[in-house]
Amino acid sequence: MRNTPIAEVIEGLLESKSMFRNRDVLRSTYVPDYLPHRDREVEALLKILVVALRGDTPSNILIYGKTGTGKTAVTTHVGDELEKVGGKRGIPCRVLYMNCEVIDTQYRLLANLARNFGKRIPMTGWPTDQVYSEFRNAVDSKEQVVVIILDEIDKLTKKGDDVLYSLSRINSTLKRAKVSLVGISNDLTFTEFLDPRIRSSLGEEELVFPPYNADQLADILQQRAEMAFGNGALGGDVISLCAALAAREHGDARKALDLLRVSAELAERSGSMSVHEANVRKAQSRIESDRVEEVIVTLPTQSKLLLYGITMLDRATGSLRKPSGRTIMSTGEVYRIYKRMCGMIDLDALTQRRITELISELDMLGIVNATVVNRGRYGMTKEISLETPADHVHDMLITDTRLQPLMDLKLDSFQAQLGM
Repeated sequence: MRNTPIAEVIEGLLESKSMFRNRDVLRSTYVPDYLPHRDREVEALLKILVVALRGDTPSNILIYGKTGTGKTAVTTHVGDELEKVGGKRGIPCRVLYMNCEVIDTQYRLLANLARNFGKRIPMTGWPTDQVYSEFRNAVDSKEQVVVIILDEIDKLTKKGDDVLYSLSRINSTLKRAKVSLVGISNDLTFTEFLDPRIRSSLGEEELVFPPYNADQLADILQQRAEMAFGNGALGGDVISLCAALAAREHGDARKALDLLRVSAELAERSGSMSVHEANVRKAQSRIESDRVEEVIVTLPTQSKLLLYGITMLDRATGSLRKPSGRTIMSTGEVYRIYKRMCGMIDLDALTQRRITELISELDMLGIVNATVVNRGRYGMTKEISLETPADHVHDMLITDTRLQPLMDLKLDSFQAQLGM
């Protein structure tokens, strides 16, 4: 066992040379002065919002695109530039950014908006109408243009769309100020569930951000790498490999940046001052594992129980297998096991139709693979198999106390209790 005092170990690590010059530029939250391959989107957004600097009301905008396509970076970058130019010209222009995945209720959104104008709103307790009135009065206290960026706007609509109706039509109640909404979403279909009146006023303009291809991702990584590392830190194939792997994930720039950063961190921890392909491969495996774990541990109880049943079926049966060696299960088999397990932990069972929907969600998350097949006169069904090793999933689910009675079951007793 190491006898060196921890303080000395810390000092040694701090004094050791790092390959990083600026680690933060490899994080998705960093917005550079120039965004490669997003000139068209920047120009389109500027043309819509620049009227704010003339004292006019910009249109409300909805921005769509898959994760990691630069939606938030472009929007916040354009917003920052508008504020700077407005300040130089003496034109009051405020850009407020709200992440609706964090600020996920109507009350919290309005309260946070009002606090940006100096209003002291309690975290709870006021009627929502009163909070809205405080915000509206604060905005209208002088002549100004306010641009409100609502990132992950689809998360907000799950708690009700009243606030979007009020905000999208707030200009009809203002006398001095003007407000524009910019909604950002990964879901191109979320407006289908909105009131038609909200849909028309919220989406006056729409922009769609396409995924990056491998060459574009390589350009983005090259720009960041020049800021993040010293000369000679990256092997010749590192950037192209990170870009190629991220391009397979729908052109996700966040994934590419994370992959490069984690690759460098792993290389540095091993005592190396350069990054090579092996570091990238190891980083990819670690990131995928961390992503799956985060998804699984945050699943609702019903989805966890369903997934646990699938893992136990995978471990307990081997009658039907793909060439890859994966166990194949039908929707009917999974539902039968799920219902019996509900009885074991005194949980109300969902309908088979709802369970089919949950299986599709797990498939979309990449945890299972569910393929629809036609069995002739027996109708349509789904062939289900695990995309993640069953033992790995079991270890993640074991932290849920609600499922604990099932975790204590051994495979043989599990098979006996479920009649397998």
